[in-house]
Amino acid sequence: MADRRLERQGALAALCEAEGVAGLVVQSLPNIRYLTGFSGSAGLCLVGRGQTVLITDFRYATQAPQESATVARVEVDQVNIWDRLKRVAAGAPGPWAFESHVATVAELERLTAALGARPEPRAGLVERLRERKAPEEVAAIRAAGALAEEALAEVVATVRVGESELVIGARLEEALRRRGSEWHPFPTIVASGPRSALPHARTSPREVGRGEFLLVDFGAQLGGYCSDITRTFVVGGAPDERQRAVYEVVEEAARRAREGVRAGMTGREGDQLARKPIAERGYGEAFGHSLGHGLGLEVHEAPRLSPTAEGVLPAGAVVTIEPGVYLPGWGGVRLEDDVVLHPEGAESLTHFERSLTILG
Repeated sequence: MADRRLERQGALAALCEAEGVAGLVVQSLPNIRYLTGFSGSAGLCLVGRGQTVLITDFRYATQAPQESATVARVEVDQVNIWDRLKRVAAGAPGPWAFESHVATVAELERLTAALGARPEPRAGLVERLRERKAPEEVAAIRAAGALAEEALAEVVATVRVGESELVIGARLEEALRRRGSEWHPFPTIVASGPRSALPHARTSPREVGRGEFLLVDFGAQLGGYCSDITRTFVVGGAPDERQRAVYEVVEEAARRAREGVRAGMTGREGDQLARKPIAERGYGEAFGHSLGHGLGLEVHEAPRLSPTAEGVLPAGAVVTIEPGVYLPGWGGVRLEDDVVLHPEGAESLTHFERSLTILG
């Protein structure tokens, strides 16, 4: 796999220069990993003119140099990373910028004390770089998607009426870990019956009834990169007419979006590819969330596909396509796939069966 960390640091330094600052203090852990490869849970990273310094604590005294010493100066403090930041920044030319979308008020005060001057707010500089995925990043997301689909295929073959959402979710998470998923990018959603109408339902002890919808939203993580997949099934019996009708609306909207979205259109235009056919079938008010979001080191990152997203979707971005229809008290359907955007269209990275499937 190509090592692009120095290239990324150089691109960030150029952005900082264009912004009129000497460098950026990076606090976002996904951004630190993107720039240095460090995967620990605590650290700061200074990226400026000709230097990148990673500061962490005693817990990562061995790990940090192994992961990052070839592309950054690694500083390990036994007591306080903020004190070490002060020593590292002493005499360095300013002004510095900080990630204003990440830092708390208390952290801003610590940064000010350590840097000797209040840093300038900048939001989304590294995230701007992360929007366009390199081929190896796309490959990692594709692999995470394939792993997730293998786990899902194993588990759905065993689902039966009367099992609880928690038991099904536990089997799915076990299957993911057994196949090598590093972690779960977000809490697995298993929602049945009327609970499938909750877009971000918490998996519960509820038992799945015969003929009910079962919505499963989950992902895998490989090399730090995430996949994000949703499928909706019927358990234990043939779907009724209303279930088929709602499912067909969502299936058609998802297909239109996958086939129509491309780099160069705005996020709003991408969102309309699915929102328009859902509204035309009378379910516009039942599709209340955005069509999709960027996917990478975080499960939700830039760019967005939503009614208010005017930003242009860049080539190489990986995004989700996840239309849904949710009818409170009855149930809901969501289908979600991951795609990489090209100027000529989108390439699907996930391929699990999309037609309405009966389990058990």
